[in-house]
Amino acid sequence: MRLWSLHPSYLDAVGLVALWREGLLARKVLQGQTKGYIHHPQLFRFRETGNPIYVLDFYLKGVHDESIRRGYHFDLSKISPCENRPPSLLLPEKQLEYEFFHLLDKLKERSPRQYSLLRQTAVILPHPLFQIKPGDICSWEKKPVSSLT
Repeated sequence: MRLWSLHPSYLDAVGLVALWREGLLARKVLQGQTKGYIHHPQLFRFRETGNPIYVLDFYLKGVHDESIRRGYHFDLSKISPCENRPPSLLLPEKQLEYEFFHLLDKLKERSPRQYSLLRQTAVILPHPLFQIKPGDICSWEKKPVSSLT
């Protein structure tokens, strides 16, 4: 499970669909509707909020917005209405960079065109839920990317 901190616009079609599905799975985990993934490190930052389901739904709304922009039809009824923006989650700048290079590693084989486009990125944008702060890779991150260049 990977709940990207990156802006969903960076993902290729496969990645965006996977993010939607994994986000919905994460939602079920946080609601106690599944036995798997309950200790998954990607869920720590949502659990630390006062309302993890609402914050995750806001996250998924950002994914849905990108899907609409691309002409996809993700089912918005699977999340609760996000009328009020939750407080931004702080995200260390090195975590954002780490995820960007991790995505590049995935796209190199899976989507060479998207890979070529993203390699030209000068400023890495976060998902709208996150606010960037100085700092290192998050402690919940599993391992460094093989190549950060």
